[in-house]
Formats: sequence, structure tokens, C-alpha cells
Amino acid sequence: MNASSVVQEALAALRFNRQRSLLTILSLGWGVACFVILYSYGDGFHVALRSAFQAVGQDLILMFEGSTSAQAGGERAGRRVRLEVSDVDAIREAVPLVAAISPEILVNGATVVRGYRSQNVAIRAVWPAYGGIRNMSVRNGGRWLNPEDELQKQRVAVIGAKAAERLFGEMNPEGEEVTINGLRFTIVGVLKTKTQISNYNRPDNECLFIPYSNASLFRDPRYPSFLVWSPVNPTFRAEAMKQVRETLARLHNFDARDERAIRIMAFNDFMKVIDTMSLALRILLGFIGTLTLAIGGVGLANIMLVSVTQRTREIGVLKALGATRRSILFQFLLEALTIVTLGGVLGVVGGWLATSGIDTLPLLGPLFKDNSGAGDIHLRISRFAVITSTMMLEVVGLVAGLLPAIKASRLDPIDALRYE
Repeated sequence: MNASSVVQEALAALRFNRQRSLLTILSLGWGVACFVILYSYGDGFHVALRSAFQAVGQDLILMFEGSTSAQAGGERAGRRVRLEVSDVDAIREAVPLVAAISPEILVNGATVVRGYRSQNVAIRAVWPAYGGIRNMSVRNGGRWLNPEDELQKQRVAVIGAKAAERLFGEMNPEGEEVTINGLRFTIVGVLKTKTQISNYNRPDNECLFIPYSNASLFRDPRYPSFLVWSPVNPTFRAEAMKQVRETLARLHNFDARDERAIRIMAFNDFMKVIDTMSLALRILLGFIGTLTLAIGGVGLANIMLVSVTQRTREIGVLKALGATRRSILFQFLLEALTIVTLGGVLGVVGGWLATSGIDTLPLLGPLFKDNSGAGDIHLRISRFAVITSTMMLEVVGLVAGLLPAIKASRLDPIDALRYE
């Protein structure tokens, strides 16, 4: 038998058993669709979790005071090291790997009054660069703090979404006045709701931001609570942190190797936890999808074995007419691979239709009352899921069709013709 005859025989066999072939294709297609949908869910979960974590700041580095753990420069161990606002200029001049930096003074529990409403709100006094470091987005019509506000000590403020809701209800806060510990400030912007699962001290949604030059109204501005900054590139993060610590060590007379003197926290280090959680979920979902595909493969193997049994005499006739073992083997393998290929195409199309139809599933949006969809799971079919499921399906088809094909090719033609 030549190759075209083998292909014709295989296709004829599939048409003759069209109902059985169709059901097998549907079962395999269901397995592929499940794998694609589950993997898309895992990908969407990972993206949503990373986005919510990175809302605190894109590659945010946080620094705060500590105490020395070793003697240095004649100073005793255990000495308190306080950050100073002058350190910011020193870092900007000495460390070009720092892209943006801002001091921050945190005033917890300040009394903010608007009309008859009063709330205890965390006040953050910052430089304008803080907005870019911390991923601050302001609603349309408002604005973030600018250099002129800082230079002229303007009593303006940007308010977080949740704090604005508590003080103003449904009213637009922009242009309205509030009093902070009895001092008047004008709201110039309202932050968009941040779907934020990482923060330090208080979530941004519950804070009020003012120019750093106004920090003197509440405490000594010489000593900021934190210094926040970001590197020019994630690749240089570690080197930037090293150079910043060395700069501060020279200024404050401590050993540059003493990590307890000044605490430096890179939020990106915690991303490993998020990635590990997401990877564990994707492995679990992928395993479930693989089991679904394996069940379809078992069904295919069973169908092919039944087909060999039912067509024993046919195989005997083909062998009597001169068909080789290789042609018989190829015919049954071709039948199995045709079924799995059609099942794979059907599954990918079904998975694409399902993910497109579902589109978005709620995750963190309802928790933060965020309707933007930033914290939700967006189902998008991935090339990796399609390629992986297709390859797995072809392997399943090869394994499921190989044993029946080998059995068929080894049948003795005389015994096969006598088979009842």
C-alpha cells in the first residue's frame, strides 16, 4: 500500500465510525478547552496580583532610620541614626543611579474637618517627585502637587479616594477647603482609587498629601520619617542601594556594611512571594487540565483498541493483499492523530470563545470598590497555553494510538481472516 492509499483507508474508517469519532473529538476538545481556560485564569490571577502589589510604587525603595550595630569612626554601637532632609540632595548628587527621590513626613491621626464632618486622617508631606515614585494618579479635573506649591508653601492638598468619600460623600472635593489640626488647606486633586495590597503604615486611599514645605506646621521638617526613591533601571537596583548606603555612611559616620544603621527596603523583593503564589496556582490548574486531557487520552486508547478488535478481519484482508506492518501501523496512528488534531482545534476555538465571553472575573475590585477593572482577573488566551495543550494532546494521541496500532500491525493474516 502506498501513502495515499493508507490515508484514504484511515479517512474512510473515520467516516464509517463517524459517531464514535465525533464523540472522541468532542471529549478531547473539552479537555483542551478546560486546560486553556484554567491556564488563562492562572495568568489573569498573576497579572491582577502583581498589579495590585505594584500599586504601592514602581520599583519602590523605602528608607528609614535605624541604629548602629557596630562601632565606626570612634562612635559606639547602638547609636541612633536619623535621616535628614539634606540627605536627599546628597544622594541626588552622589548617586546618579537614583531616578527620583523624595523625603516624606508622616503625621498619623491628624484631625481633618470639612463642614460638620471630622475624620482622623494620615497626613503625608512630600515633594512633587513623590507622585511618580508612588504611582499616584489623580482624577480628571484635578492635579498632583507641583514645584510651585513646594516653593511658595501653598496650603494645598491631594486627598485619597476613601478619605474623600468619608469627608465629602458624593460631592466633588476639588476646590473645597478642609482644616488639618485647625489649619486651612485647599483640595486640588483626588487620587483615583488604588487597588493596593501592599503599603507601609496606611493605604494611600486613606491619606492626605501636602507639600513638604508645609510639614513645619506639624513637626520638625529637618528629620523626615522616610526617604522614598526608585532606581533608573531595575537592573541597577542592588548597585544603587549599595551606593546610597555608602553615601549615608559617610554623612552619618557609620560603617557602610552595617545594614541596621539605615533600613533600606526594596518592595520588589517581596514580589517573589507574589510570583511563587501565582506559580503554585498555575501549576495546580495546569495539573488539573492535564488530568482532563489524560482522561480524554484513555478514552481515545479504548476506542482505538475496540476499533482494532472490530476490524480484525479487515486487517487480515489488507495483509493478504500485500499491506505491510508499517502501513497498518501508520494507518491506525493516522486515525488517532487525526482525531486528536481535530479535538485540539475544537478545544482551542472553544477556549478562545469561553475566555472572550467571560472576559473578566472579579477579584480585588469589589474589595476596594474599584470599578476600573485594574484589580480583576482578565481572561486572555495565551500562546503558551495553546502550544502546550496542543503538544500534550499530540503526545496523548501518539501514546493512545501507538499500542492499538502495534497490535493491529502484528496480527497474523491467517488468524485475522479466521477471526469471528
